[in-house]
Amino acid sequence: MGTITRTFANNITTSGVFKPTAFNNASFDNVTAVPSGALPAGGSMVLLSTQTASGSSSISFTTGIDSTYKEYMFIFNNIHPATDSAGLQFNFSTDGGSNYNVTKTSTHFRTYHDEADAGTTLAYTDWNDLAQSTSYQNLTGALYGEGVGNDNDQSTSGYLHIFEPSSTTFVKHFIANFQYANPNDYTENSYTAGYGNTTSAINAIDFKMSSGNIDDGTIQMFGIL
Repeated sequence: MGTITRTFANNITTSGVFKPTAFNNASFDNVTAVPSGALPAGGSMVLLSTQTASGSSSISFTTGIDSTYKEYMFIFNNIHPATDSAGLQFNFSTDGGSNYNVTKTSTHFRTYHDEADAGTTLAYTDWNDLAQSTSYQNLTGALYGEGVGNDNDQSTSGYLHIFEPSSTTFVKHFIANFQYANPNDYTENSYTAGYGNTTSAINAIDFKMSSGNIDDGTIQMFGIL
């Protein structure tokens, strides 16, 4: 025991802190598993699918939305509409994409500021929300002058979170935030939240513009552990 005690003492400072020599990095070669609870759980984003628009009437994700993850996140990069002032929209499906018609209730507000520094607002926009409707939900403005501009340098980027879509007990909550350039050279930021009012599992989602095609841009689907 004396040898063990001396060896231990030689690897610790007088203040009780382990010295670098106390650790043998080579020992990690023999580790075959990490004990349960040794590492924090949750938070990792796993890329499941990426789709790129090219004059697309819509982009649908019909696989990969299941009970594997309790949260799904969609990231939109430079979605460019073919039609000026069109709005980006989505709808859910409970039958693998045969129908996109889940009943939704939502709320929507936006902020804007123009390039000329002449106009600003922070306002609830009730024309972009839904009340027990099966219509597509706007993620950006969709009225003339309020939607996404289609100039060559205009687009929208943002994200949409969906929580536990495979639940057969609870409604399906979602939150979204999008930034975009509108046709009148305003920067707009929109916030949308609500729920799909169904206890059926949601297993597909469809994205489209309120008019015209999605000319360009990518949408990525992540599962969040």
